[in-house]
Amino acid sequence: MQPNPTAKDPGVPLFEDGGIKTVPRREVLPHAPDAWYVPDSVRTGYETSFTRYFWKPQPLRTLDEIRGDILALEKETDGLLGEIIGGAQ
Repeated sequence: MQPNPTAKDPGVPLFEDGGIKTVPRREVLPHAPDAWYVPDSVRTGYETSFTRYFWKPQPLRTLDEIRGDILALEKETDGLLGEIIGGAQ
């Protein structure tokens, strides 16, 4: 067998009870009994999810704001949108 270089590394908690060998037994082998890993490929480290810790979602615009923008664009285009969608107002 050859390792799959495109397989995703699910990550393992740094202080997993029983170490790295516990995770495949619990999480992988029940679903794929013939799964294996190369012990030399195991690395210890940390991963920081910048999205999780630093991204601040912006509040969504209200439907009235969106409608107002669409109507303003409609005025700018001299009724072109109405012609395209069949004269709906």
